[in-house]
Amino acid sequence: MPRVLAIVLAGGEGKRLMPLTLDRAKPAVPFAGQYRLIDFALSNLANGGFLKIVVLTQYKSHSLDLHVTRTWRMSNLLGNYVTPVPAQMRRGRQWFSGSADAVFQNLNLIGDERPEHVCVFGADHIYRMDPRQMLDQHVATGAGVTVAGIRVPRQEASKFGVIGAGEGTRISRFDEKPADAPGLADAPDEVFASMGNYIFTTQALIEALHVDAATDSSRHDMGGDIVPAMVASGDAHVYDFSHNQVPGSTERDRGYWRDVGTLDSYYEASMDLVSIHPVFNLYNTDWPIYTAGTTQPPAKFVFEDHERRGQAFDSLVSNGVIVAGGTVRKSVLSPGVRVEPGALVEEAVLMDGVTVHAGAVVRRAIVDKNVEVAPGAGLGVDPAADRTRFTVSDAGVVVVGKGEKVTGA
Repeated sequence: MPRVLAIVLAGGEGKRLMPLTLDRAKPAVPFAGQYRLIDFALSNLANGGFLKIVVLTQYKSHSLDLHVTRTWRMSNLLGNYVTPVPAQMRRGRQWFSGSADAVFQNLNLIGDERPEHVCVFGADHIYRMDPRQMLDQHVATGAGVTVAGIRVPRQEASKFGVIGAGEGTRISRFDEKPADAPGLADAPDEVFASMGNYIFTTQALIEALHVDAATDSSRHDMGGDIVPAMVASGDAHVYDFSHNQVPGSTERDRGYWRDVGTLDSYYEASMDLVSIHPVFNLYNTDWPIYTAGTTQPPAKFVFEDHERRGQAFDSLVSNGVIVAGGTVRKSVLSPGVRVEPGALVEEAVLMDGVTVHAGAVVRRAIVDKNVEVAPGAGLGVDPAADRTRFTVSDAGVVVVGKGEKVTGA
């Protein structure tokens, strides 16, 4: 395999995920019970054999740094590593002003490793991908940059960089979050969107970053500035994600990719996990998603009394959970959650250490760590009352911040 350095961009503020990002970086947000968002990008790189990985952090990075350093330990003997790199102000006393500037300020990392190619991947998407296949195409075409692309509905084009395909795999144009993107020739209701994953030939990346850094009008963004400049020079190609073949994938979950940048997209991706035949399958052991192990005991369901039976249906239940006489349906329960007698949890995401006390109801909600829902309280039951106390998403999902107390009306 060619020499590759992987750079994972994990410095975004995640404002659209508030209050989940009130005191943590977006890539550190818990997902699917025991994982963090960043685990998916790192697992794809590690499974693909890309074992020299730097994670560029900036905002509220403490929990992210802890997770990476405690979980992602590679073999020092073989020279492999995953390491967080905070903003070091190597080129002046300023924070990263964009994703391209983040890489530019850390060009020393590329100089130290001297790779032939540099992968620049986002840190907050849910998907499986074998990056080796994208690298193979990149090398075969001789591209300066290869952009991973996926078809999305045309009405969602304003959320993404939109790729215009030219001859072969060459990109003819690239528009960052256009208000009115034209549809594809074979599918007028779809566009080809950038997944935020790029592979660069090292010298092409270095040259593009230096030019961008010297351009005052630039936003110093990978998708907004670097890629369009390389498209203009004819040096950009697209990799069609639908061609990616991941070991162990099925027709149902093949090609799955979700950008969980908003509360509703995060919630929808969580609900994708809990059906009998999930749209995204966490149980693919041929391409595992890695994370930190937990020392908590197994999940426990107690009481078989007719009036207080501990039970869960169509749900993910993590280690340390105790369902004591309550009922859980279509939900994700993270480590250490407690559901007490008579409580009802439906279509909800409960993060570590949440307690739902006796008789309480939690419905269509995201509840952050260490929240207590008081006996008999309701969450997701009275929309008007919820809006006066908590964040409510555009789709009506109630979101409770870390450590809050949910009392009665």
